[in-house]
Amino acid sequence: MDFNKIKEAAQGYEKEMTAFLRAIVKNPGESCDERAHVTTIAEEMKKVGFDEVVIDPQGNVIGYMGTGDKIIAFDAHIDTVGIGNIENWNFDPYEGYETETEIGGRGVSDQCGGIVSGVYGAKIMKEQGLIPDGYKVMVVGTVQEEDCDGLCWQYIINEDKIRPEFVVSTEPTDGGIYRGQRGRMEIRVDVKGVSCHGSAPERGDNAIYKMADILQDIRALNENDAADTTEIKGLVKMLDAKYNPEFEEANFLGRGTVTTSQIFYTSPSRCAVADSCAVSLDRRMTAGETWESCLDEIRALPSVQKYGDDVEVSMYNYDRPSYTDLVYEIECYFPTWVIPKDHAVTKALEDAYKGLYGEQRIGAAETVDMRTARPLTDKWTFSTNGVSIMGRNGIPCIGFGPGAEAQAHAPNEKTWKQDLVTCAAVYAALPLNYCK
Repeated sequence: MDFNKIKEAAQGYEKEMTAFLRAIVKNPGESCDERAHVTTIAEEMKKVGFDEVVIDPQGNVIGYMGTGDKIIAFDAHIDTVGIGNIENWNFDPYEGYETETEIGGRGVSDQCGGIVSGVYGAKIMKEQGLIPDGYKVMVVGTVQEEDCDGLCWQYIINEDKIRPEFVVSTEPTDGGIYRGQRGRMEIRVDVKGVSCHGSAPERGDNAIYKMADILQDIRALNENDAADTTEIKGLVKMLDAKYNPEFEEANFLGRGTVTTSQIFYTSPSRCAVADSCAVSLDRRMTAGETWESCLDEIRALPSVQKYGDDVEVSMYNYDRPSYTDLVYEIECYFPTWVIPKDHAVTKALEDAYKGLYGEQRIGAAETVDMRTARPLTDKWTFSTNGVSIMGRNGIPCIGFGPGAEAQAHAPNEKTWKQDLVTCAAVYAALPLNYCK
């Protein structure tokens, strides 16, 4: 494998990749409204010579290079969040902008740049004969990730009946290789009360007051230590071998957290005692935590035990139709995943990167100091489709993608042309490094 030839090819496609990315993000593409993005991507895949391009019933766009039975996949979710307050933008988020080194627009980092590098990485593989015998490369633009991480891959695996040997997530990694992330889940706590006239509150049973007790215990979960004398031990306990057999990976990924994100109530009027109260909890999970353990942890809180059958702890479900009107219901559970540092996939991606670019992260001038200060192999702060690929289905997953985590969901989002080039080259070199 000629690494210099691969790098030269990727650099030679910078102009085409830039134009492709700008063509994608010129149209809004929020979750469940990705049709324009999918159409643009399918057309580009056909133009650059993919052997097969399909759009599945959920709306995911899938392109194949090669004809083998075994699959190496590159995943990029191609939906975006909204633009938020337009007053916070210094440019039109869909018109975007382009300079000599960077591209601006909603979705350029999170994460339409990933599909661009994936498409052109596959093009380089085909042109230079880099697809191993017996394999084909799958580049997939997935939908609804911003709404429900991993839903698309549940559909691809269970309904499309596609199970790759491994998957590269092209979410932004700031020039690094990422081998895992904390999981998350969406929990709801409902509390019952009894209403009465507000002039005599003792006649009723105020659900908001009950919830106030519960919220203090939930806060304690997030903030307390794990000393033997602490009644409600904090989530930090999962970093300790005493409480968690997977404490080493938990320390790599970081501790779990819980926070109250929404609150609801019912009451006959502003002059009455509330007869119900509910909250949503955003729960981030580290290695060794599961949806069962997280729900049981809330159910075991002293305040929840105190109010007994008046409290229900449950998990949300997602059932929003895709842009094709397909509904694929799933629990709002996005499990933690981490691929071992010595796994064949981890080593193959590290070897491909180092053969091309050396031992450190690289990037545009404004990013290089921050990037080189970090280890080459690290982890995400946020959640990705890996929650389904590896978290639910056990398919090895590794991360390497253009752009920056800090640009995700932010106004004035941008990415760097060098990242598109770097990722396309690394993707092109990966399959043979894995198979050698």
